[in-house]
Amino acid sequence: MKKVKKRNPVRSRETMNVERSVSKRIIVFASLIGAVFLVIFVRLIYLQVFSYNEYVEKKDDYTSILQYTSAPRGQIFDCEGRVLAKTVVSHNIVFTSPNNMTRQDYLIYARRLATVFDVSLDDFSLQAKKEAYIAWKNMLDPDDPEYAGNNFLNEKEQAAYVSGVWGTNAETKKYSILMSRITEDDLKEMSDEEMRTYVIYSRMIANLSTGQESVILEDAPDDDVAYLVEHKTEFPGFDVDFGGWKREYPYGETLSDVIGRVSTSTDGLPAESKDYYLSKGYQLNSPVGISGLEYEYNDILAGTEEISKITYDSNGLAVKETVQNARKGNDIVISVNIDLQQTMDDTVKSVLSANAGTRNRENFKSLFMCMMDPNNGDVLALSGYQIDLETRQMTYFASGNYVSLVNPGSCIKGATVYMGLSEGVVKPGETIMDEVMDINGEEFGSFENHGPVDDVRALEVSSNVYMFHVAIRLGGDVYQKGQPLNIADVQGTHKKMEQYYSMFGLGNKTNLDIPGEVSGYMGNVTLPGHLLNYSIGQLDMYTPMQLLQYVSVIATDGSMYQPHFLEYAREVGGDEIFDVYGKHLESTLPEQNEAYLQRVREGFRACVTSGNCGDALKDMEVPMAAKTGTAEVETVWTTANLLGFGPYDDPTVAFACSSPTSSVNNESVSENICGAQVVGPVLNKYFELYP
Repeated sequence: MKKVKKRNPVRSRETMNVERSVSKRIIVFASLIGAVFLVIFVRLIYLQVFSYNEYVEKKDDYTSILQYTSAPRGQIFDCEGRVLAKTVVSHNIVFTSPNNMTRQDYLIYARRLATVFDVSLDDFSLQAKKEAYIAWKNMLDPDDPEYAGNNFLNEKEQAAYVSGVWGTNAETKKYSILMSRITEDDLKEMSDEEMRTYVIYSRMIANLSTGQESVILEDAPDDDVAYLVEHKTEFPGFDVDFGGWKREYPYGETLSDVIGRVSTSTDGLPAESKDYYLSKGYQLNSPVGISGLEYEYNDILAGTEEISKITYDSNGLAVKETVQNARKGNDIVISVNIDLQQTMDDTVKSVLSANAGTRNRENFKSLFMCMMDPNNGDVLALSGYQIDLETRQMTYFASGNYVSLVNPGSCIKGATVYMGLSEGVVKPGETIMDEVMDINGEEFGSFENHGPVDDVRALEVSSNVYMFHVAIRLGGDVYQKGQPLNIADVQGTHKKMEQYYSMFGLGNKTNLDIPGEVSGYMGNVTLPGHLLNYSIGQLDMYTPMQLLQYVSVIATDGSMYQPHFLEYAREVGGDEIFDVYGKHLESTLPEQNEAYLQRVREGFRACVTSGNCGDALKDMEVPMAAKTGTAEVETVWTTANLLGFGPYDDPTVAFACSSPTSSVNNESVSENICGAQVVGPVLNKYFELYP
C-alpha cells in the first residue's frame, strides 16, 4: 500500500494568518459601524428628549414674525400738575395680513371696510390721500405713462429712476418727489369712494414686507367696533386693538407749537426723521414725537413696546402670542405755569389784533414775549402770534421766541456799558457830553441831545452818543469833531465787542431744550462806522430768548443759566422722580467786575423810575428794572423791544418782549407797544401767582 504524502505545513499556516487578518478587519469594521449607529442613536435621543424644546423654538423663530405695538405715551404736565398733553384710550381697527392674500383680495376687503364702516374723508390727512392716489396709480397698466405716478417725474428724473442712478434710495426719492408735486386738484381725479378705499388699501399693504400690524382706522366709533367683533369672519386679518391710544391737548393752541405733535398710528415714522428713529430701534409704524417737546423727550414719553409672536394657522390667518407686555411711557413736568401762559397768550393776541395794520403801524404783524426765572433758567411762559394783514387771520407762534430773529436796538446797551467799564475806556460816574457828533462831516447822535451823561444816566435815557464814545475808545481812537475815525484794527475791535456780548449770551444759542433753536445773525463789520452801529444794537440780530438770557445775566450776579422747560420725569401715575433737570450754569462774569454790573443794574432801574421804560413798569408796586430798545429796520420801520427783571433787589423773574416793525420810522413813531400794552398785564399776573 502506497503511503500518502502530507501537505506543506508552512502554507497552511499562511492561510490561517490570512483568515485571521480578515476576521480582525471584519470585527473592526463592524465595531466602527456599531459605534456610528450608537452615536446616531445617542444623538437622536438627545435631539428628541433633551433638545426638543430648543429646536421647536428655533422652528417657530424661522416660521413666525415678531410684531411690535407701541405703548401708551406718558403725559406732559405744567409746574402745578395740570395736564398739557394727555393720552386717552382709542379703539383702533388694525390689520395683520394673512399669508395667502392677493392684491385683488386687499382691494375687496378695503372696499368692504370703506362701505360698511363710518369712514369720513375728513379723517384722512393730505399725506394719506396722496399715498392713496399713488396706490391708485399703481393699478394702471405698467405701459401707461401715468403708471405709479411716473408722469410727475421729468424726463431726467425718469431716466435716473429707471437706470438705477438713484441706487437703493430710488423709491424713497421718487416718493418724496411725488408727495411734493401731487396737488389737491390731482386728488380730485378720484371719486370719494375710491379715495376711501385706496386710503384703507394703502394702509393694509404698508407693512407687508415686515409683517407688522397696521392701524387702518383710529378711534373707531363703538358701533363699528362692535360690528367688527361680531363679523370678524367677514374681515380676515382685521381686528380691534382695545389697547390703542391717541394724544389730546386740553388747552388747544396754547403752547401748541412748543409742546409739539405726535405722529398718528397710521402715519408712523415721519419721513424727515425716519432714519433717526430707526437707528434708535423704533418700528416704521411707531407713533413718535415729530416736533417740540414731544420730539425732544420722545424716549422718555414713549415707553416700552409690546412684542408679540405672529404665526399662521391652517387658514393662513395670523395668531398672536404676547411675549413682552407693553410698559407705559413716563410723564414729564415742565416749568411753564399754564395760568401765566394763558394770560400772556391772551395779552399778546389781543394787542396784536387791535394794533396790527393801524395808522403808523401798517407793517406790524408779529409780537413775542417770554419769561423765565433768572436764578435757574426755568422758562415760565412764552408766547407769540403772527397776523395776516389782509385776511386778519391769527397764527399761534410761541416758538418764534427761539426760531425768529429780531433787531435788538438799544436793549444791548447794558452790555456796551459793562464792556466800556471793564476795559477801562470809561470810568464809573465819568460824564460824556451827549450832543450830535460830527465825524468827517457825517452826523451821529441820540434821539435827542441829553447833555452830560454818565454810565447810569446813559442807560436811563438810552444815549447813543455815550455808546459811540465807548466803541471809538475801545478801538484806540478819540473823537475829534469833524475828523474821520482812526481805528487801526476794526476787525480786532469788533471781535472784542463780540466776545463781550457773547458773555451775556447774545449771538449764541441758549441751548434751550427744544429742537429748532437758531443762533443769530452776525452783521458784517468792515468800517469804523459799523462799530458805532454795533454798540447800539443796529447790526446783529438775536432771538427774543437770547435777549431774555442776556437780561437774566444782568439780573443775577452775572451768572448765565441755560433756559429749559423740563423740570423732572416720573413714572406714569406715580410720584417717584427718576430724572431731574436741575439748573445748568453756563458761565459767570468775572467777579472783579461785579461793581460794573451793578452800575448797569442801576441804569436799568433808573430807566423805570424816570418813566423812560413806560408808565406800566413805573407804576407797579414791585420795583422793576428794564431797558427799551428801538431798532431801525430798512430805514422805514422800527422794531420795539423791552426787557427787564424784578423785584429789583431780589429778582425772581426776567422778561423780554419784541414787536418787529411795529411802527413807522419818522416823527410819527408810535410808542413802544411792549411797554405800553403787553408787559404790564403779564407781570401783574406773575406777581399774583408768585407774590
